[in-house]
Amino acid sequence: MTEKILELLNEKNYVKIKSIVKDLYPADLASLLETLSPRNITLLFRLLPKELAAETFTFMDSDTQMHLISGFSDKELREILDEIFVDDTVDIIEEMPANVVSRILKNTDAETRKQINSILDYPTDSAGSVMTTEYVYLHKNMTTKEALDWIRKVGVVKETIYTCYITESRKLIGFVTILDLVTADEDATIESIMDSNVKFVYTHEDREDVAKKFSKYDFLAMPVVDNEERMVGIITFDDVLDVIAEENEEDFSKMAAMQPIEDSYFKTSVFTHAKKRIGWLLVLMLSATITGNLLTKYEEAFQAIPILVSFIPMLMSTGGNCGSQSSTTVIRGLATGEIQFKDFFKAVFKEFRISLIISVILAVTNGLRIFIFYKNLQLSIVITLSIIGTVIIAEFIGCALPLIAKKVKLDPAIMATPLISTIVDTCSMLIYFQFATMIFSELRH
Repeated sequence: MTEKILELLNEKNYVKIKSIVKDLYPADLASLLETLSPRNITLLFRLLPKELAAETFTFMDSDTQMHLISGFSDKELREILDEIFVDDTVDIIEEMPANVVSRILKNTDAETRKQINSILDYPTDSAGSVMTTEYVYLHKNMTTKEALDWIRKVGVVKETIYTCYITESRKLIGFVTILDLVTADEDATIESIMDSNVKFVYTHEDREDVAKKFSKYDFLAMPVVDNEERMVGIITFDDVLDVIAEENEEDFSKMAAMQPIEDSYFKTSVFTHAKKRIGWLLVLMLSATITGNLLTKYEEAFQAIPILVSFIPMLMSTGGNCGSQSSTTVIRGLATGEIQFKDFFKAVFKEFRISLIISVILAVTNGLRIFIFYKNLQLSIVITLSIIGTVIIAEFIGCALPLIAKKVKLDPAIMATPLISTIVDTCSMLIYFQFATMIFSELRH
């Protein structure tokens, strides 16, 4: 497709280009534009129909948006902004430098500026920061015919019309769906068909909790109210999908012992990448010296029975993997809301029972393998007991640390593989050498 468009641009066959692009999805068009040269981006964008251009603009990355804005006249910018929903304008503003933001605000009307500023006032991770103020509201005394006439009049500039909200003195008192309206009698009042059991979120509620409510109730949109339960906006499912994607990226970074990166991989500088990674790496490296000191302490044991050294990597790897599995399961449960801190002992007991089954299977398998290969019963017993102890303690740590992190208002994702592996490594060495000292008589002195 890109080659075909480039060929038509070079031929200046703009009529053919218009016939091709008018049937493309805005998201696909945005991806196409981002592959073109700056000159061709501007040229192709100006060939798009006004509504399609505005929708495509919201799907572009910030660099492409900034390039287009810098080339727009005030009239062109105003036309684009008039077609974009307020929450999308806010998303664009948050990615732009101050001079571009000033120009965007200058080319919006007073009412839109007021709406933008009200959204920007909310904390970044709150429901208010991802809501839109463009929703359809109705009065309870309207008839369904009056309501449908009102939707026809204002619906074209609203984010969604599938769910309409009933307010009284700005207080949210109910909702109706388009299905309710078109299937009801024309003379029926909104009050008689509305559902007064409304689920809503507060403006300062964490947007991750909002995403959980969308998942639980399968809503297309959810109303947002202030502390006095006055309706101020709605959050739509497309914005929630963006929230989920951002939260997942953030959690993946933290689980890999990195600070989250706000921009894309290639647009982030090498220095920024290094800065985001080095902090935890330093902490983990320095904490690993504890394991090193333990090995030094038991140096005489290695000299007496050198074969003990060869099983250290296997024990540390087993403990780290078990801790990682446990923490990943618990972190997922915390993220979905299935597990809470009040379930601490219930979760720990469950992981204990799981660890018993896993540890016995691993221990017996390794114990038999070692006895067959080395014909050494004492060594086999040491490894068997060490694996059981290591797996049990690893599963406990992997389960407990994320729950404790949640309780003290930390992100459970930071208690993931790297940190848990480091702690488990130390514990597994302590367990290993304690059993070795107890069972091998030559180490007791």
